[in-house]
Amino acid sequence: MKANQARYPLSTMARLLKVSRSGFHVWNGRCPSPRVVRDKLLLVQIRDIHSRSYGTYGVPRIHAALLRQGIRVGRKRVARLMREAGLRGACRPHFICTTRRAAWARPAADLVQRHFRAEAPNQLWVADATYIPTAAGFFYLTVVLRGRQRDLHRGNDD
Repeated sequence: MKANQARYPLSTMARLLKVSRSGFHVWNGRCPSPRVVRDKLLLVQIRDIHSRSYGTYGVPRIHAALLRQGIRVGRKRVARLMREAGLRGACRPHFICTTRRAAWARPAADLVQRHFRAEAPNQLWVADATYIPTAAGFFYLTVVLRGRQRDLHRGNDD
């Protein structure tokens, strides 16, 4: 009601929300509770620690830093205040292993014995494939080099 007081009449809002106008005025003039005051002071400390860590610290580290400073506070309270303030720690990117080799598998034989120069055209082709993670999924990049010409070979776009 307080946020919409300029746009709507107080009596209409009170009737729709089924509260009395006098009750709203009593609530509006009330001092903040001791818990709200302590939460605001604690949030100042949390913001300071979070900014000094360049936004990398999450709930566990901020909680530990507060305890080191002698501020006794629960981890869940720190989590609630950070959530309400929109503060989040940095997350490590998840690494997805794209090669799952069987225990019995052996690497392919080195048919060119690490000698990547060809004496004649079409004698040696070298290829590699890699996976690049993107927001939309993996982007598969494959490269094929012709050994003698040393140029990229472009195959079908299928």
